[in-house]
Amino acid sequence: MAISTERNTHLLANWKVILICLTMSLAVCQWSFDNATMAGFQAIVGFLEVFGHPDPTTPTGWNLDTRDQQLIASTLNIGIILGQCLTGVFASVFGRRPAIWLASCIAFVGIGIQIGATSISVLCVGRVLVGMSNAFFFTFTNIYCVEATPAHLRAVISSLFAVWVGIGAIVGTTLDNYAATWPGKQSYQTPLAALYAIPAVVSVLVVFIPESPRWLLVQNRPAEAEVALRKLRGDTLEAEAFAEELTEMTTGIAEEKALARSAAFWGLFRGTDLRRTIITIGVVLSRSASGANVFVGYMTYYFQIAGVDDPFKVSIYYCVSSLVGVFIGMYLMYKHFGRRSMMLTGTAAAGLCMFGAALADTIKPGSSESAKTMAGLVIVQAFMYSCFAVTLSWPLSSEIPSSRLRVLTVSLAQGIDSFFAWLIAFCTPYFINSTALNWGFKYMWIWAVSNAITFVFFYIMLPEVKGRSLEEIDELFQKRVSISDFPHYECVSSTRAHDMVMQEARKGENGTQIHVQVESVEKVVDA
Repeated sequence: MAISTERNTHLLANWKVILICLTMSLAVCQWSFDNATMAGFQAIVGFLEVFGHPDPTTPTGWNLDTRDQQLIASTLNIGIILGQCLTGVFASVFGRRPAIWLASCIAFVGIGIQIGATSISVLCVGRVLVGMSNAFFFTFTNIYCVEATPAHLRAVISSLFAVWVGIGAIVGTTLDNYAATWPGKQSYQTPLAALYAIPAVVSVLVVFIPESPRWLLVQNRPAEAEVALRKLRGDTLEAEAFAEELTEMTTGIAEEKALARSAAFWGLFRGTDLRRTIITIGVVLSRSASGANVFVGYMTYYFQIAGVDDPFKVSIYYCVSSLVGVFIGMYLMYKHFGRRSMMLTGTAAAGLCMFGAALADTIKPGSSESAKTMAGLVIVQAFMYSCFAVTLSWPLSSEIPSSRLRVLTVSLAQGIDSFFAWLIAFCTPYFINSTALNWGFKYMWIWAVSNAITFVFFYIMLPEVKGRSLEEIDELFQKRVSISDFPHYECVSSTRAHDMVMQEARKGENGTQIHVQVESVEKVVDA
C-alpha cells in the first residue's frame, strides 16, 4: 500500500471520529427498532383488538387480514423509496448534517401519526413518513461515516451501523415482550412512543459534528474542508501526515471532477462508473436477497405460526445472536479478513441455513422437532450473516461509488433494495399466513436459492478494497483494474500526495506548509 504508515494510527487514538460516527450511525437504530416493534405487534392482542379481527384458530384468538399485514410491512418501504428519490436533489445543495435534521423532523411527524392511528390507512401514512426519514438516515449517515473515517479504520467504524441495527432490534423485541401483556392500546403505543428518543437525540448531537470534508471539497470549499478534517482527526496525525491526507483527498476529487464535470443521474451508467453502480446495487440488494427481511417484518408472527414455543423470546434470541455476530465480525475484519472473503462466507452460510430450515419443514412439517430445528437454524443464520456479511455491507455500499456520484449511487441502490424489501413484505403473508398458502418454513427454499445467486455475483464482481483510501479506490476503477489485481495493485494517488507534502517540507516553511497545501489544492480544483 502507498499510504504512509504515519496515517495508520491506532484504533483508540481515533476515539473522536469513532464517537462522531457512533452518533451519526445511531440514526439507523430507528429503522430496526420500528421494524422489530411492528413485527411483534402482529402477535400482541392489544394491537390486534384495534387493527385486527377475532380468529379462534390462532394462538392469541386474534389475527390480521393478509392485506393489512402487507400494508403495515410494505408501506415503510414505499416511504423509503420516496425518500431515496429526494436524496440526490437534496445533496446537490445541502450537506450531510442538514439531511439528518430534515429526517428527524419527518420522523417526529410519522411516529406521532402511528401512535394516534386507529385505522390501517392512517397507520400506513405514518409508516410512509417514517420510511422517508429512514431513507435520509440510511443514505447520509452511512456516506458521512465512510467519508470521515481514516482508510484503515473505515470498515470497522462504518460497521457501527450494524451494531445500532442490532441494538434497535433487541430493544424493540424486548419492549414488545414486556408490553404484550399490558391492557389495551398502551401495549403498542408505549413502544412506539419510545421511538421518539432516536431522532431527538440524533438531531441534538449533530449540532456538534463537523460537515463531511469530502462533501465540502466537492462543493469547492477547501478551506472549510481542512477545518472539518482537523476536527475529525484531532491530534492523531502529525502535520505532514495530515497534509498528505488532505492533499490526496483534494487532488483525487479534483481529478475525478475533471473526468466528468457533472454528477448527473445518467453518469451512474457511463464508463467505469457503470461497474461501480452494479457492484453497489449488488452489495445493498444482498441484504434483501438473504431473506432477512422476512424476519424483519414478520419474525414473531412467523415463529408463532410455525409452532415455536414462546415466539417473543425466540425473537429476542434471534436479535441478540445477530448483534453478537456483528461485534465478532468487526474484530475479524479489523484483524484478519478482507471484504470479499467475508461477504462470500456470510452469504454461503445464510444460504445453507435457509436450505436446512426449508428441508426440516419439508421432511416433518408442523412437528415440534422441525420447529426447534428451524428456530435453531434461523438463529445460526442471524449470527453468521451478521458476522460476515451485514457488517461489511454498510461500508462497502458507500466506499465503492465515486465521490461525485456517491449520494446518487447509494440512493439508487437503497431504492432498488427498498423496492424488493417492499415486494417481500407484500408477498410474504401469502406464503406464511394460515389463511393463504400456509407454506411455513418451506418458504425458505426461495431464500436458499437467492443466497446462492448472490454468492455467484460476489465471486464474479466484488473486488477487495480493504485498507484502500477512497481516492485509491477511485484510481483502481478508473484504470479498470481486474478483481484479481485489486489487492496488490500499486496506486499512485497516495504516493503523489506524500511527495507533494515532502516537497513543501523541504522548502523549510514548516510553520505554513499545510496552509500552502490548501492553497495549491484550491488552484487544482479551480483549474
